[in-house]
Amino acid sequence: MPRLAKHLAWFAVAVLGAFALSVVALRRGEAINALWIVVAAVAIYLVAYRYYSLFIATKVMQLDPNRATPAVLNNDGLDYVPTNKHVLFGHHFAAIAGAGPLVG
Repeated sequence: MPRLAKHLAWFAVAVLGAFALSVVALRRGEAINALWIVVAAVAIYLVAYRYYSLFIATKVMQLDPNRATPAVLNNDGLDYVPTNKHVLFGHHFAAIAGAGPLVG
């Protein structure tokens, strides 16, 4: 998808969210469908996820995919052991009581 089309799609999501918020704000004293609130919230979450998370990743945290993790730097075979990301997510979900039997 071309870059301009992506920006136009995100602009459309932002306009939809602004319209939903304006409906909620301007309908004083009348019954408002809860769908307007849900649409506004989802639009705000999507725009924030796309742009604010990019700002956090690049400017605040300065994430670098080439940087070595502590498991690689401090590999002692006990506490710090490099592992596959799928195994790591499996251990994360195994700690949740409901998903424990699924992972093993």
